[in-house]
Amino acid sequence: MPTRILLVRHGATRLTAEDRFAGSSDIPLSDEGRAQAARLGIRLSGADVAAVYASPMGRTLETARILAGPHGIEAQVEDDLREIDYGRWEGLTRAEVTERHAEEYAMWEEDPLTIAPQDGESGINVVNRALPLMRKIVERHRHRTVIVVSHKGTNRLLVSSLLGFDMRGYRERLDQSPAALTILDFMNEVRPRLRLFNDVSHYEDFPARVLSERLSKWWHPMLGK
Repeated sequence: MPTRILLVRHGATRLTAEDRFAGSSDIPLSDEGRAQAARLGIRLSGADVAAVYASPMGRTLETARILAGPHGIEAQVEDDLREIDYGRWEGLTRAEVTERHAEEYAMWEEDPLTIAPQDGESGINVVNRALPLMRKIVERHRHRTVIVVSHKGTNRLLVSSLLGFDMRGYRERLDQSPAALTILDFMNEVRPRLRLFNDVSHYEDFPARVLSERLSKWWHPMLGK
């Protein structure tokens, strides 16, 4: 039996809907985000979950506690699961960043793996902290099922690294919707198989579902004009 990681992005927040950079900004779930997490909690309530881990941010902890509730376990905080720190971009909309820091943003768009916003983190920084933790979690819970609640950027970087993708393309090639479920089965600490990715079928009929999040200018050509 493989070790199964149920990798989850936190539910929606106010800043999610406004398309703002909120990596290190500690904000709560919106009502919509709580409803999304509750629906995922119902979906996962029948799983035999050994542990729940979460980033220390309010939005991830709240999501994790909703998911952990049916299993009678406490969510464990892991700082290395936190989101990319966007430095001086924090709290700004994408349009504001492109207007105020055009050159920096253009460089980051080309190579978000090694380029970081001023006072922020690069993608490789995130991988260097999150990937070793994921391997420890897999080793700690061999042949069990574990929920890991993290963030949009961190989850995409983890999946890219674990599956051997070109991590420089993680933003335009992979998505993570609010409260989305991704499933990875590990035969050992370094050999996962992707079983499910970015699935939101637990709330896809929810009227207030977030549909407007942007991946990068490659998916929205007019953004680069």
